[in-house]
Amino acid sequence: MNNRTELKECEFESLSYKILPGVIDYHCVSHHMDLKHESPFYTEVGTINHNVHVKDISIEENRFFKYHIIKPAGVESTKKVVFLFHGFNEKDWDKYLPWAESICEGTGSSVILFPIAFHMQRAPKHWSNKRGMYKLSEERKKRYPNVVNSTLSNVAISMRLHSMPQRFIWSGLQTYYDIIQFVEECKEGKHDFISKDFEFDIFAYSIGGFLAQILKFSNYKNYFSNTKVCLFCSGATFNRLSPVSKFILDSEANVALYSFLVEHFEKMLQKDNLLHHYIEEDHLEGKIFYAMLDYQKMRCFREELFKKYEDQIYAITLKKDVVIPSYEVMNTLKGAYHDIDIKVDELDFDREYTHENPFPSNGKPSQELTNDFDTVFNKVCYFFNH
Repeated sequence: MNNRTELKECEFESLSYKILPGVIDYHCVSHHMDLKHESPFYTEVGTINHNVHVKDISIEENRFFKYHIIKPAGVESTKKVVFLFHGFNEKDWDKYLPWAESICEGTGSSVILFPIAFHMQRAPKHWSNKRGMYKLSEERKKRYPNVVNSTLSNVAISMRLHSMPQRFIWSGLQTYYDIIQFVEECKEGKHDFISKDFEFDIFAYSIGGFLAQILKFSNYKNYFSNTKVCLFCSGATFNRLSPVSKFILDSEANVALYSFLVEHFEKMLQKDNLLHHYIEEDHLEGKIFYAMLDYQKMRCFREELFKKYEDQIYAITLKKDVVIPSYEVMNTLKGAYHDIDIKVDELDFDREYTHENPFPSNGKPSQELTNDFDTVFNKVCYFFNH
């Protein structure tokens, strides 16, 4: 941190962890109803190591964790906050700290770096153990000889999603409820650095855009009415992403996820009464989640929401991004007939970069990199400030 910002660490306990796989008796708080979950927890598909495929409910790190806040130096409590949501399969905040610092300085807001369930500090340390994960990846390649891009970086999340693709939904919903809980705790004056009458915006990168869109569109208790959402390398529906990458997911996990969430989701909802309840029975957040999975399905519903909030959403895409391509972001945000007035800026840098690493430093500071970085975050801050 420089002398204009300071980094604080705060503790959080997720009260919504009971939604996760691994329980038999569930209780829906908003409907005051008990729900039985019949389907077995363990499927042997994709599992090699039960140290990785543990019951989600019993992972303590996901329930009790610390998050970071970058705030303007010397300011006791701020009235302006920006949530920063990270990408898929991220292990640490290193690349995001300069992003958060830039937003903090450019807007005067405190930036909350809030981890998605089972990512960052919410995942057990051994899922990032290089030697253990390398060994697991080698075993996975033996079991699935045609697997593409299985690496020590993605083997834990790939195995877990391969064996239980519905985890994508449950961890997303848990994080959604965590953010609502966080906002309510701040409104009750329980946060040391955030004023009770605070206002907040969202900066979301990659899969974090999913979370941002669901929060914005469901607009729980009108908390998000004035929230601006800035999407970076983000915004397309799930079936228009290409997440097979040595840093994100391997091909076997991607096929399982796609099969579950896109090709057979309607059938899965009929089989799984718990999913059915959260997706199809009066949970707006579940309905919006569903609408963000498949470009073709619920398109009119989704596009009405984008139209409703078109002046509060802004996207920056990168031309060479192959994971979440620019044109897919535009097709989703601007709608099938391109009649939604959401501003999308496509940028291209005259250097090597990837979706996973838009600003690779390689240890060498370069003026070109600094200029590219400033271009992006000047646009981000301009959007939040105006």
